[in-house]
Amino acid sequence: MWRRRRFLIAGAVVAGATAVCGVAWAGSSQRRSARMLRQFYRDARRAVLPPPVTPQPEQWPANGITACWLGHATVLIRFYGLNILTDPVFSNRVGVDIGLGTAGPKRYIAPALTFKQLPPIDVVVLSHAHMDHMDLPSLKCFPPSTFGVTARATQDVLASTPFRQARELGWGEAVTFRGAKGDLRIEAFEVKHWGARWPSDVPRGYNGYILSREGRSILFGGDTAFTPLFAGLRSRGPFALAIMPIAAYNPWIRNHCTPEQAVAMADMAGVGPILPVHHRTFRLSEEPMDEPIARLETALHAERERLMVRQVGESYRVA
Repeated sequence: MWRRRRFLIAGAVVAGATAVCGVAWAGSSQRRSARMLRQFYRDARRAVLPPPVTPQPEQWPANGITACWLGHATVLIRFYGLNILTDPVFSNRVGVDIGLGTAGPKRYIAPALTFKQLPPIDVVVLSHAHMDHMDLPSLKCFPPSTFGVTARATQDVLASTPFRQARELGWGEAVTFRGAKGDLRIEAFEVKHWGARWPSDVPRGYNGYILSREGRSILFGGDTAFTPLFAGLRSRGPFALAIMPIAAYNPWIRNHCTPEQAVAMADMAGVGPILPVHHRTFRLSEEPMDEPIARLETALHAERERLMVRQVGESYRVA
């Protein structure tokens, strides 16, 4: 009995010491895993801020192009009457479903529109399978009639959603959506990123897209690092708008472009107006949350008319 008691006491002491050391490590270590734990703790107590601007898509004209940044890489586009949504994410967190909730980054700013506030969506465009772009809880909300386009080798991820039959496109492939309001041509192009949903996942595709209708085209850059491949898009223009990612570059510069590089790639493609996305919504990297848009404004200081939106919820109507 005495030996058993001593064993239990020793075990409790070791466990307590381990817990104290673990707390001390998590509170002071500069390793990325420790910083992530500290961020997760801060996020748990932080409220999600309301969007600074609430759009009113019911007032948008049907005879033109209007694009609204709803948050992260989610953009609502009214393209001559058709409603298109890119990478829809409406969840408060993105990441792994652990049964009791989602373990992953928490939003800083709520979506500019809730799912119920969206107009009827004709087409959903998915750039790749990363959890902050292919958010299954959000995708499960859409009716089965919604037309979906996704990257190569991602259809299995969508098996639990209405998009399980989404059209997969590889680079250079295209599909035409034919609806009551007219046609939309969607062409996939190569960007510089990666597509696996998990570190040990199978290789998956990752796309940018050209959306074309009524003689006008929009470029959606998806997620990309800097690449000269955008120069090859110039001949497919002119483009009315470039939706470009501008954040998560520190330390992930091999997979995400800087704001200056986003401008350079839009220039290569011959696009003037830039709608920046992939910033201010989730903390996915180490640069300050407001740094990407500040750097973009500096990069465009001589051409400020090219920067179409700065805040979540702002809209741009193409002339």
